[in-house]
Amino acid sequence: MQVTITINGEPVSRDIEPRLLLVHFIRETPGLTGTHWGCDTSNCGACVVLIDGQPVKSCTTLAVMCEGHEIRTVESLEVDGVLDPIQQGFHELHALQCGFCTPGMLMTTRALLDENPDPTDHEIRTAISGSICRCTGYNMINEAILDAAKRLQARDAAKRLPAQKNVQSQKWAQTAKSGKGA
Repeated sequence: MQVTITINGEPVSRDIEPRLLLVHFIRETPGLTGTHWGCDTSNCGACVVLIDGQPVKSCTTLAVMCEGHEIRTVESLEVDGVLDPIQQGFHELHALQCGFCTPGMLMTTRALLDENPDPTDHEIRTAISGSICRCTGYNMINEAILDAAKRLQARDAAKRLPAQKNVQSQKWAQTAKSGKGA
């Protein structure tokens, strides 16, 4: 069966057996090995990818089910050599040790922060409850996610600032042209 799946913005085509799992399609076809294959039962969360922005465990998702959908893997987070704020937080706050759970945690976090840019500790714990980390005890992961949320909020505020300045400049220019104003 021929299938084309969009992974990280690129269409990927391959003839597959209908029973091929998405995790194997991702790892074998475009060679994106950041998505880990762990338990094969959807318990550990190491295989989480985003399908149309929603976190899904790729070890229990058939690849044929993903045709026509956008898949994002952990490789999509870093852009042009710049780490995503989530990756920065995990790195700087030592929220990973062996790293096996990290891709799934990062993608789960990306989905959480895309939906809720200012999560509470409880919301974070709920979001990552489907991922198992045997090394860190989760405290540093929670701290890294809170840090990432702050980084993203600061980045978004910085992006809005030039637009706000531009609007203020336009208002000033209109006022100056009209001869009314300060």
